[in-house]
Amino acid sequence: MNITVYLGANEGSDPALKQAVEELGRWVGESGNALVYGGSRSGLMGRLAHSVLTAGGEVTGVEPQFFIDSEVQYDGLTRLIVTQDMTERKTRMIELGDAFIAFPGGTGTLEEIAEVMSKVSLGHLDAPCILYDLDGYYAGLKALLAHMVEMGLSSPERQSGIYFVKDLDEIKSILKRA
Repeated sequence: MNITVYLGANEGSDPALKQAVEELGRWVGESGNALVYGGSRSGLMGRLAHSVLTAGGEVTGVEPQFFIDSEVQYDGLTRLIVTQDMTERKTRMIELGDAFIAFPGGTGTLEEIAEVMSKVSLGHLDAPCILYDLDGYYAGLKALLAHMVEMGLSSPERQSGIYFVKDLDEIKSILKRA
């Protein structure tokens, strides 16, 4: 299974982020699954790719040309796909993925997982959309989605493929059913 993970190119200030992303990467690498991610060597992105590769897994990076020009790509990936821009990058990452995880990240992570959530809710993508709610990181988004249902602007059925998880065990459980 190709697992597309969206996450930050920054390290973040909480040491739990580094530990959790390395744990996720080891599991992806050891489980026989493959990682699809943004292709950067920096921050949490670089830690994730390194963890997967060190555990013997395959990693596909999808990096826009302007990041290649800035030389931020992770050298030594199994495969690096270079796109024209961020829009093409998002499209390719969705095309390559069988499951999608949003690890804590910044606005880019939010923008990318929002497109996946929309495609899942519209029935245009039949894949789990998992928000790794480490230490309540996505609690606000979870509350917003519930509010959408309360207001009659969404429904539980439309959100049925969107999952909020607290740890790797919950991710494994969801992916086992996928």
